[in-house]
Amino acid sequence: MHNEFIDKPDKMEEACGVFGIYAPGKDVSMLTYYALYSLQHRGQESAGIAVANGEGIKLHKDMGLVSEVFTEDTLQKLKGHAAIGHVRYSTMGSSLVLNAQPLVCHYLQGSLAVAHNGNLTNAGELRQKLAANGSVFQSSIDSEVIVNLIARYGQSTIEEALMKCMIDLRGSYSLVVMTEDKVIGIRDPYGNRPLCLGKLGKHFVIASETCALDTLGAEFVRDFAPGEIITLDKDGMHSRRYFTPNEPAVCIFEYIYFARPDSNIDGINVMQARRAMGRELAHEHPLEADIVIPVPDSGIAGALGYAEELGLVYDTALMKNRYIGRTFIQPDQMGRDLGVSLKLNPITKIIKGKKVVVVDDSIVRGTTSRKIVEMIRSRGAKEVHMLVSSPPVMHPCYYGIDISERGQLIAAQKSIEEVRAYIAADSLHYLSIEGLYRALGKDTGFCSACLSGNYPIQIPSEDELGKHILETSQHNRKEARKCGNAR
Repeated sequence: MHNEFIDKPDKMEEACGVFGIYAPGKDVSMLTYYALYSLQHRGQESAGIAVANGEGIKLHKDMGLVSEVFTEDTLQKLKGHAAIGHVRYSTMGSSLVLNAQPLVCHYLQGSLAVAHNGNLTNAGELRQKLAANGSVFQSSIDSEVIVNLIARYGQSTIEEALMKCMIDLRGSYSLVVMTEDKVIGIRDPYGNRPLCLGKLGKHFVIASETCALDTLGAEFVRDFAPGEIITLDKDGMHSRRYFTPNEPAVCIFEYIYFARPDSNIDGINVMQARRAMGRELAHEHPLEADIVIPVPDSGIAGALGYAEELGLVYDTALMKNRYIGRTFIQPDQMGRDLGVSLKLNPITKIIKGKKVVVVDDSIVRGTTSRKIVEMIRSRGAKEVHMLVSSPPVMHPCYYGIDISERGQLIAAQKSIEEVRAYIAADSLHYLSIEGLYRALGKDTGFCSACLSGNYPIQIPSEDELGKHILETSQHNRKEARKCGNAR
């Protein structure tokens, strides 16, 4: 039977991860490698490191995981006093090595490298204007728009050029930019994507999440303020805020799913927040059950909170295959049907004959939830109840998450009862938006557009979005043909 939701992944796909370090005398490429390893959860398609060595900027990037892209030999060739790194999940640009980051170019002031987490909502408009003035684009990613904007303002200092870029840019961006003698971090005026500052001995580092600082043994200094530009150079750390910040709008899905549980974002610990979401879910939807089990790994904290609050038994009855990547070959319907079974396997002796509560952090398309319910029921569960520690995802995201079409979202197409029937659960319950805010400890300062439909940052019109998607698709097909011919 054809399933309208089967052909897409059943999770909000991650933003990217960025890192920067200015540390003469340190092995900056190796430190960046370890930092990217700790940020791998934010992107598994490509990885790259650029290093400033006093003679220019050297770059190595490729498709694959950090451990696949870099070897001891490649890292030995990346010696210098400063470095930036990037792990990527593609949103508007396709999965091609040409679109991997950092991007490196030469402009009026010398060499420049840029790594970007987020999505520009006016990328198409800016690309057209820049192309009309002679700019040449090699990739389909909006990050290249930023590179061309910096070059356009190349007669200014790099900080002044970045400030002028911020006037032009709309959307979401946390950036690390490297010249031959500086590393610079920028967080957009809404603070939509996380970015933090750390200190490693006498040197400073910049990272998407605090877990990267912990990996390096660096001390957390503080989060970037919305609209802040921080420069790292031979004189230390310098902060500038060229904009009066807007009302902050950090992506609420960083707390629900994207960020690593051991990270802290804008003063909120992710693990504690997710556990609190589970407790709020218990307050709103207390069920009589024999056992509470999580969908690993994203449902673990919520399931713990739910079970603790109601005094229910918690167990890990879904076994995760640790040796399978997030993506694998699914050539046909059979491959897609087996996909969840390859990743997860229920433990029959734990769930047979029991009323089971399954907790996950979100349902996007419903395909995984449906398969999980089916597997648990086939192993003899008496009842299967699905609980979700976030509200229904009902609206597209334009700020760096791979959900730009409402038709991809099952909760936008079906009622809760229809979703329950589709996944074949005995009951289905979501956390309310009010419960989510209670778990986070405040109800302001977040972007919850995918849940509420209230977009804090201007979004592209349907015509702009459609045209940009079409142009990107055409460019990607052209580049893919080139790659095929080269092989």
